[in-house]
Amino acid sequence: MSRTNPPRHRARKRTALVAGALLGAGVMTLGTLTTANANDDARPLERVDNPYEGAGVYVNPDWSANASAEPGGDAIADEPTAVWLDQISAIEGGSAGNSTGLREHLDNALVQAEGQDNFVFQVVIYNLPGRDCSALASNGELGPDELDRYQSEFIDPIAEIIGDPAYADLRIVTVIEIDSLPNLVTNVSPRETATPECDEMLANGNYVNGVAYALETLGAIENVYNYVDAGHYGWLGWDSNFTPSAELFAETVSTGGASADDVHGFIVNTANFGPTVEPHYTIDDTVNGTSVRESDWVDWNYYVDNQTFAQGFREELVSQGFSSDIGMLIDTSRSGWGGPDRPSGPGPETDVNAYVEGSRVDQRIHAGNWCNQTGAGIGERPEASPAEGIDAYVWVKPPGESDGSSEEIPNDEGKGFDRMCDPTYEGNPRNNNNPSGALADAPISGHWFSAQFQELLANAYPPL
Repeated sequence: MSRTNPPRHRARKRTALVAGALLGAGVMTLGTLTTANANDDARPLERVDNPYEGAGVYVNPDWSANASAEPGGDAIADEPTAVWLDQISAIEGGSAGNSTGLREHLDNALVQAEGQDNFVFQVVIYNLPGRDCSALASNGELGPDELDRYQSEFIDPIAEIIGDPAYADLRIVTVIEIDSLPNLVTNVSPRETATPECDEMLANGNYVNGVAYALETLGAIENVYNYVDAGHYGWLGWDSNFTPSAELFAETVSTGGASADDVHGFIVNTANFGPTVEPHYTIDDTVNGTSVRESDWVDWNYYVDNQTFAQGFREELVSQGFSSDIGMLIDTSRSGWGGPDRPSGPGPETDVNAYVEGSRVDQRIHAGNWCNQTGAGIGERPEASPAEGIDAYVWVKPPGESDGSSEEIPNDEGKGFDRMCDPTYEGNPRNNNNPSGALADAPISGHWFSAQFQELLANAYPPL
């Protein structure tokens, strides 16, 4: 993989996203870009160290239209969000939350990119066989043994479109199969959190083989930047999950024709709610000689937020053989946790639990809660190079699109009913048997959820 910039571990200047408008379409840009983006030969651009640096980022018109139609939605409707390809039909268009097909999105990106030197298009690749073996709300259309269909009917057509020379000047960021590989570490036997579905996917190898094929196929396209999903701090932050997950990622990129060079980086907190930074306490704090790791909330985790987790996990991945140039993305679309309940400073130092409970901005009942969380807010705005080792804060999960239905809703999208999306559910071992914290009256995953969008606006932090 050709890199032209200094290694990622060197400190870099923060670059905020600045709104702009091109041909009537909202566009987010990074700095002032005035040179026309013209390449008559349509030759692929050489990969750069950080694709977001100095680049505009695609505003998905499907999501933007939904946001603009909401009261107050214009405040964020021009922010860049990812395009989700979560079933075969989404490639051509017509799926929930994404009525526009991939080729039309890329054509729109070319229009939005006019007048800019560099432009990023973000797309989620999300349709593994037996998808998301631990969460019914995001089950997919392909059965656990349908690897051939995944390869020939999903990945290959995507690669054919993305590889069209017409799009060679775009920096295409692919987010590869969220919530997949970590399940093979945390939710398999003999763990208490195991599911039969995850045991099956570990045994048949189709998560590893599918991800490896996606990385190899898409990584062969020179203007593609593959970022693999790496869970979040509330999932992989314990030592029993941390290194085994990095080892599994290394094994995956040694499968088939894939290699570590097919991975440009990793992404954490995709479609989740964990705070980017906990501002009022750290994992190194102690109260009366007791470490915060011993608190009920932290529960012996080694991380309390996604940024420190991403930075630490990046170091672990490098130790497992990945390039020292890899960068991390953090999905901040719903990590704000603002509003009246947000702490303004550290909690009381009477005991470690009081300190952590009074300090934490994450207002979930449990860090394992992931579905349509009550009280969540819009998080940090998309931004390039916000911290050491972090390529960008991004909005991969479009705010306002549901995580799953609050009750069973028949559908033809292969999506089931997960009790973690039911506000009356009292939990399971994966959230330590706590209430789900989910909002009521939610539609199936990917469908517009107006009540959630309004709550995200109201609780945004930084405030809108």
